[in-house]
Amino acid sequence: MPRRSWQRLRLSAAARIFALVALLASAGLSEDVVAVAALVAIGAIWVIGELIELDRRMPVWLTTFAEPLGVGIACGLALDRTTAVVGALAVGPFTAGLRRGLPGAVTALASGFSIAVLVASLANGGLDRAQCQALASTAVAALGFGLIATFLHPLLWRSDLDPLAPYHDARELIRELIEVSDGLSSSLDPSALGTTILDRVRDELPTTALALYVPNGRDLTPLVATAADPTTQLRDADVLALRCRVAERAVVEGTAFALPLTAGGTIVAVVAGRLSERMDADRLDLRRRVRDLDRELVTTAVHLDTALLFAGLRDRATSFERRRLAREMHDGLAQDIASLGYLVDALAAVPTSPEQAVRIEGLRSRITSVVSEVRRSVMTLRTGVGEAASLGAALGTVARHLTESSGIPIHVTLDERETRLRPEVEAELFRIAQQAMTNAARHSGAQSIEVHCRVRPPSADITVRDDGCGLRPARPDSHGLAIMRERATLIGATLDVEQRRPHGTTVTVRLVDPAPTTPPDDAPAPLLEETLSR
Repeated sequence: MPRRSWQRLRLSAAARIFALVALLASAGLSEDVVAVAALVAIGAIWVIGELIELDRRMPVWLTTFAEPLGVGIACGLALDRTTAVVGALAVGPFTAGLRRGLPGAVTALASGFSIAVLVASLANGGLDRAQCQALASTAVAALGFGLIATFLHPLLWRSDLDPLAPYHDARELIRELIEVSDGLSSSLDPSALGTTILDRVRDELPTTALALYVPNGRDLTPLVATAADPTTQLRDADVLALRCRVAERAVVEGTAFALPLTAGGTIVAVVAGRLSERMDADRLDLRRRVRDLDRELVTTAVHLDTALLFAGLRDRATSFERRRLAREMHDGLAQDIASLGYLVDALAAVPTSPEQAVRIEGLRSRITSVVSEVRRSVMTLRTGVGEAASLGAALGTVARHLTESSGIPIHVTLDERETRLRPEVEAELFRIAQQAMTNAARHSGAQSIEVHCRVRPPSADITVRDDGCGLRPARPDSHGLAIMRERATLIGATLDVEQRRPHGTTVTVRLVDPAPTTPPDDAPAPLLEETLSR
């Protein structure tokens, strides 16, 4: 449902709730049993009306006509004993005006007050002066509320059947985002902001190891990490960070600590670290200093949350565009080229000469090759890390597809930890490795390809080796290598392309930790090898 529709529903619900609470309070204080009973019935009608508005398949007249009619009947039946319920008649024109504008407000006003007067007259034989005054004053108030709702209607309402409604909302949100982004005082690079946060923590605490984790579903993913002492590892930092996230408060255990960074009541990151073993946590008053850091980093946490949201929006837009291009290529270009193949087949059935038959056969082979190339491009655009178990698993899927289409066996070695990289980092590494494998399969003339993927969040490196013809001079219209370098630059990685001896090419993309550490000898990493062949 569009954002504006939710705003309208919230306003309608707020108006009904406020009116019901106010009228019930007044009736309860005056011990008016009849008014309380009538208001309970009116409250039930309003609940049903709110549920009807939530279901877009229900007809509009149920809330602009039937709901005020029901409220009017309840008020008319109680009017001979009390006038405390008459104020409920003013709600219908407001809620109907929000939904249908002036026609809705007028319909609700007319139906509600008409039926109330009619029922009260039939039940009591007429209306006295006090009842007429109560109805008249409420009608004036209802008219004012209806006009206010009529003014709000074009600002809040979008037709549920309008196909452009999501685009109107998206356009306004994007325009607001562009205007607001001009006033940002800090970068929108999550890694740069994460490094700034760790620098501030190190300024306050003499740490030997420090890491910043960001939520990734139910898990935490290292964004940046540093270690001053290579022998000191953050092997327990991820566990401590998860405990901190679950507890939603700072956690201190000996010389280790973890503190949550919150923005708007939501944890956007967790800082976990360890002091030097020579430091006395009690003498340093570590718990107090961690609490002080929690308060000092509030502003930076908002900056980081904004950067992460922006990165997520950018990645989602990129994914949508890739899928759109894949659909256009599959349904347009690929089908058009395939139709040319049918025409060539028709010509091949009645060749005028043997030479023409040979040329037609060559043309048919070329068309088949182009169609296969387009289909591989569609597969490349649609394939991504997505919901894959890991970055390595996604690369294995690409390798299998390339093996099936090219016949070249691809040997994939995966060396990964359970902790994953950030989604946007995984996506860029995946595209770089995918391009390297595709280039090797298409252009190198290789007999085999080797892929090694090693992931140690927040570090990683992927190597693609082939035994083909080696590097060739780049064509003027070839941009694959330049795009791979651009992708590497976006995530702060390096890309190396080297000639192998005696022949072949090695492509390596390496994402380096700001202060990398080597894993201890007693912490073996899981290793998976997979050979893919046709």
